[in-house]
Amino acid sequence: MKTTFQDRFYPDTKHKLELNEWLRICRYWYNRQLGDRFDWWEMNRTRVDACPLVSSIADLRDKPNFYAQKKQLPILKQDLVKVWHSGELLDFSRVDASVLQEVSQRVDKAFERFTVGDSNGNKSGSPRFKSVADFRTMTFADGKAIKISLIRKDWMFIRLPKLGVVKVRMHREIPEGFTIKQVSVTKKADGWFMQMMLDPPTVPDFVPDGVIPTWDNSLGMDAVLNEDVYLATSEGEKIPSLKPLRKNQAKLDRISTKRNKRKRGSKARRKLAKREAKQHQRIARSRKDFHYKTAHKLVRTGKKVFFPEDLNLKGLTKRNKAKQADDGTFLPNGQSAKSGLNKSWTDAAFGNFFKKLDYIAAKAGAVVIPQKPAQRVNGSLLSE
Repeated sequence: MKTTFQDRFYPDTKHKLELNEWLRICRYWYNRQLGDRFDWWEMNRTRVDACPLVSSIADLRDKPNFYAQKKQLPILKQDLVKVWHSGELLDFSRVDASVLQEVSQRVDKAFERFTVGDSNGNKSGSPRFKSVADFRTMTFADGKAIKISLIRKDWMFIRLPKLGVVKVRMHREIPEGFTIKQVSVTKKADGWFMQMMLDPPTVPDFVPDGVIPTWDNSLGMDAVLNEDVYLATSEGEKIPSLKPLRKNQAKLDRISTKRNKRKRGSKARRKLAKREAKQHQRIARSRKDFHYKTAHKLVRTGKKVFFPEDLNLKGLTKRNKAKQADDGTFLPNGQSAKSGLNKSWTDAAFGNFFKKLDYIAAKAGAVVIPQKPAQRVNGSLLSE
């Protein structure tokens, strides 16, 4: 079972400039590939229920895929690439090849999910072009090229391809025998972070075929948004809610109001925007910490089968339909109250919590079996 360690690393000024330039090149490469796929999509598709009034006279070309777009990289590295709308010159040869190839793979997955769908046939919306705020992560996919130079107390010095040696603050040691599969570098509001994916060759993946649900080893869970309760278990325990967004909403609103009053592009507005980003980060981290602590608390009960609710979170947070009178005027539809409920659902983040519970339970040899909210766990699922 693969695991990921996240640690903060401290690049010097030279490394920061280089990493920011890499992010700019990777973001341009992502948007360029996505634009090429959208061009092919518009020129080659035809609606089945209507004939187009305008038809392209260009020759039909093959669908852009991961391998076809990846082959453009050696050509782009031969010379500087000019960005047509800004005029800046980008040097693709500065970026490691595995990082650029991972960007191509990211585009391929996003577009295939939009046009084809996943293994279950579920499709996603149209992929979006990335802005500076949206593209903040790069991945070194070749784990063999990543070397640990030195480990000294709580510090690790790791060598990344074409970047050099960077200093990483270790919060826990890498277990003996674990190998690095890939490393992702993320720029966040308060600095740079590194996610190392480790592969233990001697630890097999957990297969939950041997776990048989019984009345004694099972635990049901009900998602609760009433007052200060987060979860209610089948044993009568009520886990209190953290509500990180609700508790920090006033402070967040004050910072946001000050930022909106400042002139666009000013130094004061940028400083307040950074404060706002850090506040959002504190909220997200406190929620994530609460999820992991709650998941560990449930797994430590010794139960082997967990039955959470299979919630339709997209439907629960959907806007109410508009109501119109006979004269065309809009009637109250309860959306004002529904907006507050939607915020409570998103603040609780039950979808992320159940994913973390599934991961923690798998490491402990337990399984998570989602159940429909209207369904009762009967004798067909539980053994005596």
